[in-house]
Amino acid sequence: MKRHEQREKAMFAVYQYLLIHRDIEELIEDCFSEFEEVDPYFTDIVHKAVDNEERYAGYIDTVIKKGWKFSRLGCIEKAILLNGCAEFDLKQVNAAVIIDESIRMAKKYCDKDTYKLINSVLDVI
Repeated sequence: MKRHEQREKAMFAVYQYLLIHRDIEELIEDCFSEFEEVDPYFTDIVHKAVDNEERYAGYIDTVIKKGWKFSRLGCIEKAILLNGCAEFDLKQVNAAVIIDESIRMAKKYCDKDTYKLINSVLDVI
């Protein structure tokens, strides 16, 4: 099982949490159910992102483009950024990998130019 796939599942768990505020353990179980073995690193990302949502939103608000706020972003964008911040906090993966993976997800799941926003925010954080 590829790390990128697990990273995407972690993003989906946070995305769903932002949308419906369901129990995070249930969301993790649902999102990762297709994997036989789940790297605990990715469930740690989900927990850290959810537990630190306000703190990360504050960081993001200080570096995002003028006139924008974290609260204005869509849930997918928020989930990608929250997970990126959580990965930075965990300090287990190189920053370049975190940014690259986040951009990759933004290109796949967000509007055409959203990856630029994700890159500019995570590059500063």
